[in-house]
Amino acid sequence: MIPLLAQEAALFEGIHDKVANIKDELESIQSFLKDADGRAERVDMSNVTKIWVKQVREKAYRIDDVIDEYILHLAKHRQGRRRHFHVLLKVFQFIIKLKPRHAIASKIQDINNDLKVIRERGERYGFSNLEQGPRNDTKHDTWHDPRVASLFIEEAEVVGFESPRDKLIEWLVEGPSNRMVISVVGIGGLGKTTLVKKVYDNEIVVTHFDCRAWITVSQSYKMEELLREIIKQVYKARKEFYPKEIDTMKETSLIEKLKQYLDELRYVVIFDDLWVVEFWEHVKYAFPKNNKGSRIVITTRSEEVAPSNKESPYYHVYKLPPLSLEKALELFYKKVFQCDGGECPPIFIELSHAIVERCGGLPLAIVAIGGLLSTKDKILYEWCKLHNSLSSELETNPHLMNITKILSLSYHDLPYNLKACFLYFGMFPEDYSINCARLIRLWIAEGFVKEKKGITLEDVAQSYLNQLIHRSLVQVAWSDDVGRFRSCRVHDMLREVILSRSEELSFSLISMQDYTNFDRIARRLSIQKNVNTSLKSITSSQTRTILILGLDEVPNSFLANSFANFKLMKTMDFEGAPIDYIPKEVGNLFHLRYLSLRDTKVQILPKSIGKLHNLETLDLKRSLVSELPIEISGLRKLRYLVAYTVNNDIEYSTDFRPAVKIHNGIGCLQSLQKLFKIEVDNHALIVELGSLRQLRKLQISKLKRENGMVFCTALEKMSNLQSLRIYATSEEEVLELQSMSSPPPLLQSVALCGRLEKFPEWISKLMGVVRVGFFWSKLIDDPLKVLQTLPNLMDLWLYDGYEGEQLHFEGGGFKKLKCVGLRNLKGLNRLMIDEGSLPLLEELRIGPSPQLKEVPSSIHYLKSLKDLIFYEMPNEFVLSLQPDGGLDFGKVKDIPRVNFWYRTKGESYKGYNLGDPELLERLRS
Repeated sequence: MIPLLAQEAALFEGIHDKVANIKDELESIQSFLKDADGRAERVDMSNVTKIWVKQVREKAYRIDDVIDEYILHLAKHRQGRRRHFHVLLKVFQFIIKLKPRHAIASKIQDINNDLKVIRERGERYGFSNLEQGPRNDTKHDTWHDPRVASLFIEEAEVVGFESPRDKLIEWLVEGPSNRMVISVVGIGGLGKTTLVKKVYDNEIVVTHFDCRAWITVSQSYKMEELLREIIKQVYKARKEFYPKEIDTMKETSLIEKLKQYLDELRYVVIFDDLWVVEFWEHVKYAFPKNNKGSRIVITTRSEEVAPSNKESPYYHVYKLPPLSLEKALELFYKKVFQCDGGECPPIFIELSHAIVERCGGLPLAIVAIGGLLSTKDKILYEWCKLHNSLSSELETNPHLMNITKILSLSYHDLPYNLKACFLYFGMFPEDYSINCARLIRLWIAEGFVKEKKGITLEDVAQSYLNQLIHRSLVQVAWSDDVGRFRSCRVHDMLREVILSRSEELSFSLISMQDYTNFDRIARRLSIQKNVNTSLKSITSSQTRTILILGLDEVPNSFLANSFANFKLMKTMDFEGAPIDYIPKEVGNLFHLRYLSLRDTKVQILPKSIGKLHNLETLDLKRSLVSELPIEISGLRKLRYLVAYTVNNDIEYSTDFRPAVKIHNGIGCLQSLQKLFKIEVDNHALIVELGSLRQLRKLQISKLKRENGMVFCTALEKMSNLQSLRIYATSEEEVLELQSMSSPPPLLQSVALCGRLEKFPEWISKLMGVVRVGFFWSKLIDDPLKVLQTLPNLMDLWLYDGYEGEQLHFEGGGFKKLKCVGLRNLKGLNRLMIDEGSLPLLEELRIGPSPQLKEVPSSIHYLKSLKDLIFYEMPNEFVLSLQPDGGLDFGKVKDIPRVNFWYRTKGESYKGYNLGDPELLERLRS
């Protein structure tokens, strides 16, 4: 037996060194791939090059797998280490350990052989080595940039730009005499150049300025050449000859020359297609602030490139919206049925709507697809075929390839670390709004987010998302009252770009809706339709990510196989999936970083979950899990733990039902940043909370009065806490929170749910707080006197939070408040609003308040008010506000939206607009 062991050991002698070497190889390959990706943006890679790079990329995945297998082997070895005294038992264990090491060593040997073959193949096709990468991979590019044509579109062909055009013309010819900079921002293909060119050539604009210039900047520019071109154009506009010496001047001299010439002139200059911030920072010194009413207009895809209106009151950013469906159809019909006067035959109306909706209001796509259809016979079958195959047509049809090329420019311009984040949107279905917090946690789990000293991974990831939004690659689907992005999506046409790039870069995004027989190896699996047969056939141990979206059924065999065999899994997102259990084999997934059971029927977490030492996210929101196993305390890397069953938006924070029970030992989870919603019904558990120094968000329930002081002590240790929500054991239980002298300095959101015998003095110290809510607090003194001094407060809620008769918004108070909810204040009979208070208030919610007899006459001081909403107010109060004879109608007639809400069943409400006949019938019946 000993000779056999010696023979086997020779194979993996120095296994640690081999793994270290292959890891170094992986770093070199990743560096090469980054360079290759950058090279692909500058030149059009040949097919041979693309295939070669793809092979290298796939080999990098194999190396990554081997490294993770080795780490898994080491982890199991440590977990299984025991003292054994019997020699034969020792020998047996050694043999057992040899088997995985033998397999790992063999794989490393195979990879090295494969890399040798790839290098040799690269040599044959013109690659000197991996580090240098491909050479001579340029080819003649005959693509003609269609943006040039945007400069020559006839006025009659322009649709949907009337309002933006008039707005821009107004900015150009009216307004202050200060030099103004206007940036038109939007996604590629939206028509920014077309719009601005029509404004630039407008007769009113032409005659208003002494001179003008149009400069196309684009991604590669030479500052000296652009400055010379500006000088030539402004001289030409005044019918003068430009000085010949500019042909030899350097940048500084050109700036001085241009500035001197423009100093006494009213000028307008267009900079079309800006890509970098540095351009404006360099060129702005050439344009004097001469108080002549001069204007500079910039078009760009990136809001980050546009000069910020925070920098100067004379900088404006205009976000060009997509075409409305009505205008999009008008443009489509004009293009397709130009020989028929733009009239669409009834038989094509439904299909036209479907095609235009795919274009998402993007004129570039509408014109290109409409132009293609105008060349085809008007046969319904042909149209259906194009609609069904549009994704592939965008890649192969010469008439449509311009769409993908134009949109791809924005992808190419992304920093390398953002490209994988952007491609990840392809994991989600078309028109899918993605929760921003979920997306950020997924990015972190995938390893896309790189650490920065002094900044959390979540904040780094948020900056990534902000960049994608500012670059017009990602759209904000919903933001909250204080301006934070809550959900986002990508344009359908950009999603087509994502899917094409994902396959080319071996990103391995597989949508199960596209496969009936699944036989591919996918590192990331997005399962979007109920295809049980295919699910049963998925057995690849190389899969690292599984997302389930919209399935009606998940076979138990697939669920068991996923946890038993996918040993290298890092991300499992079962949000909304029809599953009711998690197998105990979940403990096998040593590398698992992300597990979401949100909106599932899962009731129990197996004890083996304590083995997931790399788990960072455990999302149990709206699942049926009511108690966490004590083994949870072993998850030392856990950053995000959420487990509650109700909607916890601050407005509806009205639930005292039991939260999730957790055992002592939570103090071990020192990486936790978010902890929602746990019961703290014992003294020892509250003390442990003080150990969680990294917490950013905390929500607790069942806090007893006698534990208030110890909880305040724990809170004072949470120097990073930003959001806090506290529930007492019931509506009548007193929250004893007076003893905190030094509240967490970074608190931005505070919600207190339970009785308060006294207003907590520490709240007045929260200079950075933006949201405050009191629920069932039943305060006696008017809390507004203290709250109005908080300089950054934007959102305020009182839900049964005050028992007094009067509330007074004093003049000069609440400078930033945007939203106020005065809900369930049964004793309130008078609301006073002084002139100068609430200057930014946009939304006011009131009721039920049966003692409040009228809207204050001073409500007209609220110049920013957009929404006035009443809940279950007395009939007489509501009737007095109606336009048909209501005595107080004059108080609210200038408010854009006035609504009245009544409870129908449970937490459901039905709303009515001001003057709604159905509302009047309800009130008078």
